[in-house]
Amino acid sequence: MEPIVNKVAESPIKVVNLEEILGDVRVETFDIADHLENGFILREKAFRKAVSEQDWSHLKGAHLAVTCSTDAIIPTWVYMLIASEAGDVAESVRTGTEDTVKDAVCAEILRSTDWSQFEDLIVVLKGCGGRSVPPAAYAEATLGLKKVAQKVMYGEPCSSVHVWRRPKAIAPEAGDESSAKAAKIGSIRSATSAGPRD
Repeated sequence: MEPIVNKVAESPIKVVNLEEILGDVRVETFDIADHLENGFILREKAFRKAVSEQDWSHLKGAHLAVTCSTDAIIPTWVYMLIASEAGDVAESVRTGTEDTVKDAVCAEILRSTDWSQFEDLIVVLKGCGGRSVPPAAYAEATLGLKKVAQKVMYGEPCSSVHVWRRPKAIAPEAGDESSAKAAKIGSIRSATSAGPRD
């Protein structure tokens, strides 16, 4: 009886799990509206007090998304104040929603990733996992892989969707190459037959 061969394992396909590259990207949110009077009116003294007394310890290892869930007009110094207090604990302090901040953090990680290990390989970006990987991360990874990989797919090796393939180099057609050689030979003969002039 012939041994069972795992063709997937022996194929030149490399499965990339973005969860392993990104790690645990945790984002916490600070809603400015929660510290405004009626969600709209900024009382500077009260706001400064609230920010200075805020317990930021839960931000250790996390990124902070500073947002405002109402249409209140927020002065620029407010964001600066929050960053000055939370920045000593948080991995980073950014403006935006939880989703937009996570997208930005993931993009930065993937832009700094060395993709050269996937040179000339067929790469499948793993589609299912335990943690949620934002679509923006898959887009960023695709841009990085296009520079080195032979082909990029999404899903699993046994069930994947084609995304991109490196274009084949366009070689000159036989007829064009023959014509070019003939033209070159003809020009040499013409120059030789003319001979030196007196």
